[in-house]
Amino acid sequence: MGEQLDIVGKAVTDLELEEIEQLVSGALDAGEEPQAVLDAMCAGMGAVGGLFEEGEYFLADLVLAGEVMKDGLKVLEPHLEVDSMGKKGTVVLFTVKGDVHDIGKNLVGTMLSTSGFNVIDLGVDVPKEKVVDAVRDNSAQAVGMSVLLTSMVDSISDVVSALSAAGLRDNVKIAIGGACTTQQLADKMGVDALGRDAVEAVRIFESLCEQ
Repeated sequence: MGEQLDIVGKAVTDLELEEIEQLVSGALDAGEEPQAVLDAMCAGMGAVGGLFEEGEYFLADLVLAGEVMKDGLKVLEPHLEVDSMGKKGTVVLFTVKGDVHDIGKNLVGTMLSTSGFNVIDLGVDVPKEKVVDAVRDNSAQAVGMSVLLTSMVDSISDVVSALSAAGLRDNVKIAIGGACTTQQLADKMGVDALGRDAVEAVRIFESLCEQ
């Protein structure tokens, strides 16, 4: 990795929100390929995830890192090929019907999109029919469900059943996350994976979309 790319990656890791746009522009002006700049940014984001898991960074730092990535991408995206940002696959992301919490979902969406996924964010309080349509219309490889309220966990099985009834379940991987989710719940609901935080979510969807 060239010096300019090292600087860009380190800026993401060091949460340099004010400098990232100028640094990305500088790398492009220096002749670095747009895809290489994106890869450097993603590597920096990966380092942020490592610091989070080691307890050196906290949730607020993850959120800030997401903002750094977004600002860098504003400069970079016009130079990228159309499919570069979605090369790892398409994930339909939402909070289940009856639940309006979105902070965790939004953070997962940011981490996934800046790691190379095409994220279709349906928002909160999403009915199963909307999920089925989104999976079908976007040929999604994976679904990410967020649920914070224990009273709404049955919405998970509703979505799984709806995807099965539509003939889509065999072609899509499903992961759940949220404060009330457990591995026991994931097994009971017939989903493929459980994620405990946004950093883990990236690894989960990378694994699921490779299968």
